[in-house]
Amino acid sequence: MKIERFRSTSLRKYLKTHIVATLPELKEILGTVVDKTVIRKLKELSYIKSYSHAGSYYSLPKLAQFDKQGLWFVGSVRFSQKSTLLETLETFVIKSENGYFAHELKEFLFVSVKETLLRLIRTDRLSRKKVSGLYLYCSPEIEICKKQLMNRHTSNSEVDTEWISDKAKAAIILFVSLLDEQQRRLFAGLESIMWGYGGDQKVAELIGINKNTVAKGRRQLLEQNVDEDKIRKAGGGRKSVKKKLPTLSKKLKS
Repeated sequence: MKIERFRSTSLRKYLKTHIVATLPELKEILGTVVDKTVIRKLKELSYIKSYSHAGSYYSLPKLAQFDKQGLWFVGSVRFSQKSTLLETLETFVIKSENGYFAHELKEFLFVSVKETLLRLIRTDRLSRKKVSGLYLYCSPEIEICKKQLMNRHTSNSEVDTEWISDKAKAAIILFVSLLDEQQRRLFAGLESIMWGYGGDQKVAELIGINKNTVAKGRRQLLEQNVDEDKIRKAGGGRKSVKKKLPTLSKKLKS
């Protein structure tokens, strides 16, 4: 009777504890130097593979907590219900109401998407049209593509200038001015999350900061990656105006 040398239960136990793992880590757990041995045992567990980090991270479906968009993030590691980045991008674009620009997809997925989008274009799995000087990625179906383009043009033409009152805007700007750099970025990120699609741009325009700064704050909150040590210490930053008043009054008397 042949004794089973490598057991998938060892991988299951390790992944339940560590959530995600790389192939070298799993090989060490099994005590093998052969990649195929690990993959064969992972198949017994119906594993999932990351679409980020060149697919080098593994986990189990039962551990995954996919959101409404079918995405699951563990730190910087990204998983999708559609498995690969190729399949994920294709699904996102085809199911969208107004198509996607590359930078929008990158913002959602937190990975570079241009090369994969080009592969989808070359194989006719997606189409693209120029809108405002940028390529809009759409469904390969002509009628669906037309609807996506029409919806995109409509949404771009709508000028939403009354989404917040002047008083509320002034109050927010005043509040933000009292925050340090990290707090300002995290506040902007929180507002973007609450706003939803297009939130980064809206909040950036409202507060008067870079859109990338808003996106960074949003990512930090979603990934729970906030460094409390970087909060500015008391006494730092610009000196209080009140401290300057006595000196100014003396000058006026003189």
